[in-house]
Amino acid sequence: MFFKYGKVFVLSIILIMVLAACGEDTATENSESAGEGETKTIEMGQISWAENIAVTNMWKVILEDKGYEVNFNLLDMGTTMAALSTNELDIGLEVWLPVQDANYLEQYEDDVNFSDEVWYENAKVGLVVPTYMEDVNSVEDLNEHKELFDGQITGFEPGAGTMEVTEDLIEEYDLDFELLPSSEPAMLTEISEAIKAKEPIVAPLWNPHRVFSEHDLKYLDDPKNTYGDVEQIHHATRHGFEDDFEEVDTWMKNWNMDDESIGELMSYVSEAEEPIDGAEKWVEENQDLIDEWVN
Repeated sequence: MFFKYGKVFVLSIILIMVLAACGEDTATENSESAGEGETKTIEMGQISWAENIAVTNMWKVILEDKGYEVNFNLLDMGTTMAALSTNELDIGLEVWLPVQDANYLEQYEDDVNFSDEVWYENAKVGLVVPTYMEDVNSVEDLNEHKELFDGQITGFEPGAGTMEVTEDLIEEYDLDFELLPSSEPAMLTEISEAIKAKEPIVAPLWNPHRVFSEHDLKYLDDPKNTYGDVEQIHHATRHGFEDDFEEVDTWMKNWNMDDESIGELMSYVSEAEEPIDGAEKWVEENQDLIDEWVN
């Protein structure tokens, strides 16, 4: 296990060092700029997941309309949590609880502010296969059809909580499968190519996600409930964020999206030439909802 994740750990350390080298402590910089009445800069974590790209760009548009500057820091989940704990990052917008990111909550609960508030309430996680795979309907069916899948589960970023839970699932169900890490875009490409060829593929996925509007996929039953039931998505901030960015902290706690709003936002962002263009379009069309968050 250490060998498998060693490169990710080293990369995480390097990324944190780069963040630290970019300037003084984030909390100090932001406190000083607030006191001087200058534009206040928010260092926001971004993860290369479709819904995360959508909501980070949405908040960049909203906050910059309100006079803030938002810098994106493209990191994996583990590095995001570490950077929040050392004040090198101000905010991360996606923490899945109670199951997927429980390990990060346990590791950083004293060093990071995990919001009690939820911005998306109906999240779901599980293994999926194409609907044309009629004989595979449960995680318990996988070993019987191991040869179809070449004994492989197609995964994404190894630092993600869902990837760690999937490793637990392999152990709990005694699956004779290997979880192959890559990236979300690479995983989605593998799914698309497999479906075009009507070939077998199994991968961990989640709602909300635009891929369910693009392909006919089904979740496999999880009798042992390893992935949990309904997940909820929270945000997390560094200590002191609520003092340095009091109004933004309030806006984030007011933030809530349903299936329709997050689905439309993700579609706009994915279809635009640049993600920020899709976010701008969505923000322009949804001012009434945004006003509920920021007023």
